[in-house]
Amino acid sequence: MSTDAHQEPNYMAVFWSLLVLTLIEVGVFYLHIARVFFITALVLLALLKAFLVAWFFMHLRSERWTLIFVTVIPFILAVDLLLGLMPDVGHLPF
Repeated sequence: MSTDAHQEPNYMAVFWSLLVLTLIEVGVFYLHIARVFFITALVLLALLKAFLVAWFFMHLRSERWTLIFVTVIPFILAVDLLLGLMPDVGHLPF
């Protein structure tokens, strides 16, 4: 942990933020938009919610940056792998 004093996060603000993001996800469902935009919006909203949970409830905000890099770099590599393999999805034999 860092040498800074640990400050208690505003859990109610995080709760309301997560609630609003969930309501936006429900709204995206009822918009009946194109499938690619629908999936992209839901994934981005889910990533934002996961970030809020990790940052505040798992107290990553008060951790050292090296620990954050250990969690962020594999995520970036996984996204890069998925994006790199996307052209091959249309060529699956089944």
